[in-house]
Amino acid sequence: MTSAQDGAPLGSPLTGDAAGPAVRAQNGTPLLEVRDLTVHHGQLRALDHVSLRVFPGEVYAIIGANGAGKSTLLRTISGLHRATEGSVVFDGRDLTGVRPERRATQGIVMVPEGRRLFGSLTVEENLKVGATYARPGQWTIERVYELFGWMRDRRRQPTAQLSGGEQQAVAIGRALVANPRVLLFDELSLGLAPVVVQRIYAMLPQILATGLTVLLVEQDVSQALRVASHIQCLLEGRTTLEGLPADVTPEQVEAAYFGLASAPAGEQGSEA
Repeated sequence: MTSAQDGAPLGSPLTGDAAGPAVRAQNGTPLLEVRDLTVHHGQLRALDHVSLRVFPGEVYAIIGANGAGKSTLLRTISGLHRATEGSVVFDGRDLTGVRPERRATQGIVMVPEGRRLFGSLTVEENLKVGATYARPGQWTIERVYELFGWMRDRRRQPTAQLSGGEQQAVAIGRALVANPRVLLFDELSLGLAPVVVQRIYAMLPQILATGLTVLLVEQDVSQALRVASHIQCLLEGRTTLEGLPADVTPEQVEAAYFGLASAPAGEQGSEA
């Protein structure tokens, strides 16, 4: 499964290690802020007073085990779930009551877990779906073809015939053509071979270079620590660890991930 990232990307490919984590600049206003967010699925409290601040140009990683509330957080930010309490603020504007498609046109776009492509549609048709609510910007279908060099020659192929890695690339391309300001990645590596995951993450520096901000959910903790400028761990809907990757120890991450003990790295659960 090597074709997903073959071809000529924009600029020289970098591995996750070579790219290094993005640098967090906190001397301005957060682009995206979640304030005391509580979300229920029926009687189940999926998120319990979760807060975060994502600054322009950074890679903010949410880690945690299955059922921690990670996907619920992204879906609530994108407008697919309604919050019970709290708010989502984007570029200074409270998004309470704003529909998902309006959030997309304002610049919040998600690559969903499982990719969620239209399998009977071709690669190019799926990309056109992503452009439905596109903002003006530099990302076009042609630009996506340049990023993923294999895609142009297979643009008329139904996506159901692609490998998992290739489908993930199409899902990323579909999000990019909407010209987001914040790109939400939900379980980017789920179900993919490690070599494919590495190649997909190698595209992050090129995507960030266009001015995008990334908020990603990732179960692969080591991968998240390599690329993130800031991490936050959720357990049963609550924040158990938050800080800079360089400031947390493996023991703290393990404790926060599995709920073994308190894991006070820096100001745990505070707004960084």
